[in-house]
Amino acid sequence: AWDAVQALNNLFDEALVTASPGGAAGGVAAVTPRGAKLIDAYRRMEKRLADAWAEVEADGADLWSLGMKTSARNALRGVVESITDGDVSSEVTLKVAEGVTITAVVTRDSVATLGLVVGAHAIALIKSSFIVLAVGSEPLKTSARNQLFGKVQGRTDGAVNSEIIIDLAGGKTLAATLTKDSAETLELKPGDPVIALIKAPHVILAVE
Repeated sequence: AWDAVQALNNLFDEALVTASPGGAAGGVAAVTPRGAKLIDAYRRMEKRLADAWAEVEADGADLWSLGMKTSARNALRGVVESITDGDVSSEVTLKVAEGVTITAVVTRDSVATLGLVVGAHAIALIKSSFIVLAVGSEPLKTSARNQLFGKVQGRTDGAVNSEIIIDLAGGKTLAATLTKDSAETLELKPGDPVIALIKAPHVILAVE
């Protein structure tokens, strides 16, 4: 902790904190007038940023999504449309575009921790390898909770796997990874209608 205090003081023209190590009994630290002035300035700046952020969010810009980093290939932002609670888990349906909804199954504790309620914003994170593709445009009888309909936008083949980019409604896209053999068996090419099958437990939800 004292190293951090020293590093902080080194960044400014005057000391922000005076400190004296105290060994096992602990030390004493005091904020200097320069430090108090900086804290006050920071809190005022923090309030102004919060006010500006709230104003931007009210306009629907949702800039916070730009800073999110995740290893999941797919991140789709939407609005919670419904929540169905079970004894342990909850089924959360997210509307990501007109005609496109994604259902996730998460624990009830997660719903509470994330503050999920109907009308709240959330992001569905889906790994590309969790997506199973089927050719066609008609609903299938399957245990997968999510069936997202779209068309192949592009296909990139590697030595073993292929990545398929799918155009969904509302300008949304989805990336799926499958073996190259599977892509060739399905004869996937741009413009082909496909169905992305995703199990609800494979969808991770995130919030700001």
